[in-house]
Amino acid sequence: MMLNIFSFVGIAPYKKWVFSGILLPVALYLILSRGTYTLFDHIDLIIHEAGHFFFILFGDFLYMAGGTLMQIIFPMFIAWYFFRNSYRIGVQIFIFWTGQNLINISIYASDANKLQLPLLGNGRHDWLYLLGKLDILQSADFVGYIFFLLSILILGFSLLLPLFYDA
Repeated sequence: MMLNIFSFVGIAPYKKWVFSGILLPVALYLILSRGTYTLFDHIDLIIHEAGHFFFILFGDFLYMAGGTLMQIIFPMFIAWYFFRNSYRIGVQIFIFWTGQNLINISIYASDANKLQLPLLGNGRHDWLYLLGKLDILQSADFVGYIFFLLSILILGFSLLLPLFYDA
């Protein structure tokens, strides 16, 4: 019979928190360095640009929103897949990634009335268009902070996931 080291030293109940402990410093770094470009952002950019392709048939507004929508839909779809297959760490990673994407989105939305970020392609700023169409361009910073607050909540939820999900 194999000895379970976690049971022996009395840390079995804490084993489910190991991954949260690994993600916590990453979450703190992402939150405290909002705006610092990371490796994640290169991947996010590819997914963002693919989103425009997938939403091209749904009119200008959804086409422009498609990049942002895909940055949220893609990791949440994979989190849902892992949830359906009872793989908590996978769920945790992809909910965490959704939170990281929301930080990225918050920066992009806040830039709508400053236009300081370098853009790909034809240089159309998605959030300039979206907020302009909604007639709230003057609130770009506020919209960005709403996304940033949402990102903090999602990152926090991902870190606390072992409380709610014990797969």
